Amino acid sequence: MKIIFTLCVMMLSYQIINAQNKIAGRITDQDGQPLVGATIFLPEINKGTASDINGHYEIRNLPGGKDKIQISFIGYATKVETVILDKPVTELNIALQPSVMEAEEVVITGGYSSTQDENAVKIDVLKLNSPFVKSTPNFSEILTQIPGVDMISKGSGVSKPVIRGLSMNDILVLNNGVRFENYQYSDHHPLGIDEFGIDDVEIIKGPASLLYGSDAVGGVLNFIKERPAPEGTTVGDYNLQLFSNTLGMTNNFGIKTSSKKFYGGIRIGQKTNADFLQGGGTFAPNTRFNEYSVKLNTGMTGKSGTFKLFFDYGRENLGLAEEEAIEAITKRGRKCEIFYEQLNTHLLSSQNKIYLGKAKLEVNAAYQNTELIHFGEPDVYEIQMRLGTLTYESKLYLSSGKNTDYIVGFQGLYQTNTNLHDRETKLLPDATTNNYSVFGLLQWNPVRKLKIQAGIRYDNKIIMSEALGMPDSSDFRSAIDKSYNSFSGSFGTVYNISERFLFRTNVAAAYRTPNLAELTSKGPHETRYEIGDNNLVPENAYEFDLSMHYHKDNFMADVAGFYNLIDHYIFITPTGDTTASGMYIYKYMQSNSSLFGGEAGMHYHPYPIQWLHMKVTYSYVLGRQRNGNYLPFIPSGKFNFEIRAEKENLLFIHHAFVSINTNTDFDQNHPAPDETTTPGYTLWNLSMGGQIMWGRQPVSIGICVSNILDKKYVDHLSTLKEVHLYAPGRNISLTVRVPFEINKKE
Repeated sequence: MKIIFTLCVMMLSYQIINAQNKIAGRITDQDGQPLVGATIFLPEINKGTASDINGHYEIRNLPGGKDKIQISFIGYATKVETVILDKPVTELNIALQPSVMEAEEVVITGGYSSTQDENAVKIDVLKLNSPFVKSTPNFSEILTQIPGVDMISKGSGVSKPVIRGLSMNDILVLNNGVRFENYQYSDHHPLGIDEFGIDDVEIIKGPASLLYGSDAVGGVLNFIKERPAPEGTTVGDYNLQLFSNTLGMTNNFGIKTSSKKFYGGIRIGQKTNADFLQGGGTFAPNTRFNEYSVKLNTGMTGKSGTFKLFFDYGRENLGLAEEEAIEAITKRGRKCEIFYEQLNTHLLSSQNKIYLGKAKLEVNAAYQNTELIHFGEPDVYEIQMRLGTLTYESKLYLSSGKNTDYIVGFQGLYQTNTNLHDRETKLLPDATTNNYSVFGLLQWNPVRKLKIQAGIRYDNKIIMSEALGMPDSSDFRSAIDKSYNSFSGSFGTVYNISERFLFRTNVAAAYRTPNLAELTSKGPHETRYEIGDNNLVPENAYEFDLSMHYHKDNFMADVAGFYNLIDHYIFITPTGDTTASGMYIYKYMQSNSSLFGGEAGMHYHPYPIQWLHMKVTYSYVLGRQRNGNYLPFIPSGKFNFEIRAEKENLLFIHHAFVSINTNTDFDQNHPAPDETTTPGYTLWNLSMGGQIMWGRQPVSIGICVSNILDKKYVDHLSTLKEVHLYAPGRNISLTVRVPFEINKKE
């Protein structure tokens, strides 16, 4: 904390003598004709504008230094350039080329702002503002469109992401770059982030402890917030979704404004869903859920840097489809009354960059407070506890030339778990966690076609808990005082064999410390009795990744493979015993394990009919312990196929599209000792949509039919399998989006 305080004082007292910087130019097509409304955006500065009727643009009041600028326009290949803002006016004129392929994006989760093809760690991007994103009441299901990403589900409201077979605390979730801490350790607890106000999701598949520390053994999900309004405008949108299967409705409304220096916005959202219908039409008791959220942001971009402030609030009421609830609930409904959990989350974060000539200082801090309540009978509190988390970091970006960049940084976390109001069940003891780390990352281009990224990190973590219960009782938990330290690192390369073909390798060492639940559990949790082990040691993962990417005007292909060796892998498994009351006893255990597999994808537009899109993806992972037993929650192999037709203008519909896709899960015949095999299945889905004009008001409309044949199936990662419930059946959804402008820049 002293280091952070010192840095903040230095930051506030530092006076930067620098002239105002401006970037300006003209955006045209390949024939030199102006492109009106092209988007010009600097992701790191979080500032952008649009080209005018003559293709001209101008962005003022920019800090000096090296930045990425992204220029995009529908129907054209996105252009990403590196600009050096070292003079009052930097001129950049761009001619975009027509393209039917999705453009690569600038990503920030890998440490540097870079394109996907420039990063040694492969980062996938899912754009949530795309009309082609699947419409579903389950947000985690949207993420599974990325090959290698799956979900553990307990119904539409309670689900968690899985990356290459790893989940829960082996996956780090970031809310706009901030560690999201809301009791992620259990498959009964939700992801906790909704899609409102999120533009993109960046996904690292594989160890990322170098940049993010513990819990990033399996990968990272970073939910990137929406961009500010273009400079000089006030814009907004209203979004409505209706779902037939859950009788669900989603509303969200946002408005944002931007001036030359300042910007801000607010977004509110609401979801309400009844118990879903299984394949065949029978309802699944207590899978209902309701959510509410409010998100605010404000910021400033000036010649000295960028300063951003965010506040997120969310409340989730989530029914739990347990045996007691299934027996008690005989009528379908949407209000949570018995056997449900409630999460109330507040997150305040500050993100700041100070430009110091060729160097840049980033200072970030966030405080998150999550209250978890479990209800049994109506208004009966069974569990109530609060997790408070303070995170802070400082990163210094240095450059010794055009081809070499460095990052040195410091990160910290202070976390408290507190039981509230002496409830009947105390799932976890009162405890505090402290974590400090230092790291360094090098990026080097020794030759034009080769990029090298390498780094090392050191962490120290202390977990202290109070004793819980009476010493002579069977559920007594003694106090713990644990200290862990670890090194992690990575080394990766990107080699561009040609402009169209690149080869990427990465070797990484990562770690994860045992969490409070794994160390101290000793009592009932939902329908089972869980026992922790305070002798657990940290997981250590060593992964090798290899991937290739090829693209040309109408074709793109990706192939990736990995091997992940995890020493002391932590998992929970049944012991075969029961308590005196008949609850099954589960215990946290460790075993040396390995996971290997890969993903492949292809996207093709036939030359004569380039309005036709064909996409194919495949993913596979196998996980097993050193003793030969398979690991739990390992997804089956998956094959997805999509064929989509697009038309710029079809009668009165603009940007019209229709797509058919199939999702095939193969048989999962490698269950863990506490699991059963799961037969494969194929689902058919249909979606269509476009934009119509209501007077001068554009309205986007989409219709999606999921599981067209109303197939009755069970996913291997569904915990509803334990209570003999099937996955959701046919769902028809309607999506309506109404963008509006209160004032528009001429």
